[in-house]
Amino acid sequence: MKNFIKRVSDWFNRYLNVLKALFLIVMIVFVIYEGHNILQEINGHQMRASLASQSPMHLLILTVLGLLAVTPMLTYDFTIVEFLPGKFKPGYIIKSGWITNSFTNIAGFGGFLGASLRASFYSKNASKKQVLYAISKIALFLLAGLSTYCIVSLVMIYGFGVGHQDHRYWPFLLGGGIYFPVIFLFTRFNNSKFFADLTIKREIKLIIGSCLEWGSCGLFFIIIGMFMNLHIDFISVFPLFIAANVIGVISMLPGGLGTFDITMINGLAILGVSPTTATVWVLLYRVFYYFIPFGIGVVLFVQELLKRFNRFLDDIPANIVQRSSQIIVTCFMYFSGIMMILLATVPNVVLVNPLYFSLAPFSLYFLGQLSNVIVGCLLIGLARGVGARVQKAFWPTVIVLVFAIANTLWKEDFPLPLVIFLIFILICLWLARKGLYRKRLTYSWGALITDAGLFIATFGLYVLVGFVVGNHRHVRLTNAYLLPSQQTWVIGLIGFVIAICILYGLYRYLTYANLAWYDLPFDGERIKKLINQYSGNEVSHLVFLRDKKVYFYTEDGEDQIAFMYKQKANKLIIMGEPFGNQEKLEAAIDQFMIDVDNADLTLVFYEVSESLTMMLHDKGFDFIKAGEEGQVDLNDFTLVGKRHRGERALMHKFERDGYHFEILQPPFSDKLLSELKEISDEWLHGREEKGFSLGFFDPYYLNQAPIAVFRDEDQQIVAFANIMPTGDHKMTSIDLMRSSSNAPSGVMDGIFINLFQYSKDEDYQWFNLGMAPLANVGNSRFSFINEKIAHLIYEYGDAFYSFQGLRSYKQKYVDKWESKYFVYRKNNSLVFTMLQLLAVVNERPKQQ
Repeated sequence: MKNFIKRVSDWFNRYLNVLKALFLIVMIVFVIYEGHNILQEINGHQMRASLASQSPMHLLILTVLGLLAVTPMLTYDFTIVEFLPGKFKPGYIIKSGWITNSFTNIAGFGGFLGASLRASFYSKNASKKQVLYAISKIALFLLAGLSTYCIVSLVMIYGFGVGHQDHRYWPFLLGGGIYFPVIFLFTRFNNSKFFADLTIKREIKLIIGSCLEWGSCGLFFIIIGMFMNLHIDFISVFPLFIAANVIGVISMLPGGLGTFDITMINGLAILGVSPTTATVWVLLYRVFYYFIPFGIGVVLFVQELLKRFNRFLDDIPANIVQRSSQIIVTCFMYFSGIMMILLATVPNVVLVNPLYFSLAPFSLYFLGQLSNVIVGCLLIGLARGVGARVQKAFWPTVIVLVFAIANTLWKEDFPLPLVIFLIFILICLWLARKGLYRKRLTYSWGALITDAGLFIATFGLYVLVGFVVGNHRHVRLTNAYLLPSQQTWVIGLIGFVIAICILYGLYRYLTYANLAWYDLPFDGERIKKLINQYSGNEVSHLVFLRDKKVYFYTEDGEDQIAFMYKQKANKLIIMGEPFGNQEKLEAAIDQFMIDVDNADLTLVFYEVSESLTMMLHDKGFDFIKAGEEGQVDLNDFTLVGKRHRGERALMHKFERDGYHFEILQPPFSDKLLSELKEISDEWLHGREEKGFSLGFFDPYYLNQAPIAVFRDEDQQIVAFANIMPTGDHKMTSIDLMRSSSNAPSGVMDGIFINLFQYSKDEDYQWFNLGMAPLANVGNSRFSFINEKIAHLIYEYGDAFYSFQGLRSYKQKYVDKWESKYFVYRKNNSLVFTMLQLLAVVNERPKQQ
């Protein structure tokens, strides 16, 4: 007997796929045969009338109820994640569950599709084995609700006589009813590790979810019949519905397609429902319970596929879509705004212009001149915000565009292409929303010139038209160039005034943002702590001038790097190299770039090293050589030898004449500072102080470091220079070097030579003599044109600045020239950026 059973089992396993295929073929043939018989009885005209009898409100209610009937199936997905180690957000579970269940309803393929989708959605941090086990446990209870209702249906038929006409389906109901008790007992009394995490609480949750699923779809089917105003015993429909679903599951056809439908139509005929009406009933159920949720599932599935494809390509497709949509919306808003303002300004000109008429169908328009001016100006103002990717511009743009589009289409004869085009614009705006990430709008010079030029030109043209209208007796022009009346012109002028007020409010709204890092008050102790901990550099001492703002990069609440900068338009011009913990330099630059980009700003670096320039070049910056910085090697410095024969003689002369060098330590008395101020004013000789990259006379600044002075034989100070410490003993420099009219010739050399010796005694390695601007820039025949222009300025610009003389003077001391660069974003105008740098450098410093 055992051998016989084994042979039967082996044969069954060997031909299992063949048997399945034969079973499906039989089911399909049965469905086709029965479907053909039913179709012969269906009245097409009556069927169309039944479908048309449902009001739009009924269809809307059925849509909502159909979606609600599907939601209990999400219980399976919220339970399956409890078996897996990964953490999933509720929104992700709902979306994944909806896709899985709506797809499984339409094309179940014996549960294979649902298992595949769930394995794809919930495989995060889980092995294939864990996912497979979790899906298997869930699959056991998918039919628990249907099995439960099979028992209920048998009780209704044989216990209460409800639906007694369905007694012929008792084998299906009995077989279905046995399933759940068997599964429940098997899982409860099985001691295998497979069911160890299948707790009674989780089982109950799955059972309740399954009961809600099958109960809600059965109730929804009955509600559809009620909406069709059928006069039958609806309670009797429930056992029939359960039996039809059991038959559909047994048939293994996707969604029980055909088998469920035929069973229901035949069963409803016994209740007195005509085949035509029953077909409509089943069709409505299919549409609202299967196809509409499936359509939503398809949209969500495509969205998920696009997200994964986008992640695979490092967000490149999403960025392309967002940027393209943003450009389309921005261009459309500028275009429509200009078209509307033209129509309000010179209506007779544009109305007879064939070019305007060819473009007008792709624009927005209002009937009133006042509204055209206001909305046109608003569109242009908001276009700047959308073009700059400002987050706060999104909803105002949505409101204005929706209002303008609704007004444009508020006619019975609006063209369909215009509707499609404007819907496309709204879709582009929605797609661009995630690309609008900046916290505020900051005008660049180019954008300011463009927008201001546009508004000034328009307003000037309108004023000119008004002048012509008011003096039409003296100015002879055809009526094609005139407004209908002076009153019309005044109404338009009122519109311009209102639009300017609105635009000003819009500008304040878009440009305001509370940025934690921006415009911090000067904190000298915080800066000193950073320099003392990590050291500064050759320009870090300039921070104490307080004419520059400071950006701090912090980690775990500790300052790591500081940048000194000044803002001009949308540029933050950074002075020199950032100082602090150089190990964090790249991370600091990345964070600074993100912060300034969110504020619609851009970075410019002035006088930075080659290594930093190359790092910035990899981050999307371009550069031009700014000049060379001279450095003196203090370890090798000596006046011995032919090179410094003249300097030796000069120092001997100072000694003979009673001049001597002295280092003064802070804090300094008011009397000393007043004496130094007199020397400084005499040296300036009426010229304005400069800041940013150069120091200026400021008591707070001078009190931060020692000052070198040169005294005469009467102990009067004739020259001074303030020392710039760097926090370590590698390099030092000076900033202000000023002398009175009583100072001897060559006093600068005297100060330098003494400072070299003093710095050497203090164990400094290098002395920085500062920049030689434009030195060795554009010397090659292959240099870029802007570098060649810089070279011409260096060669022939001595009338404005002693470029070559400064380098020649420093050359007698310098042991090493280090190139310094001017670094700016590649998409920025070099001309504007250089002009902004010059404006910052020549800006008169404010006295603190």
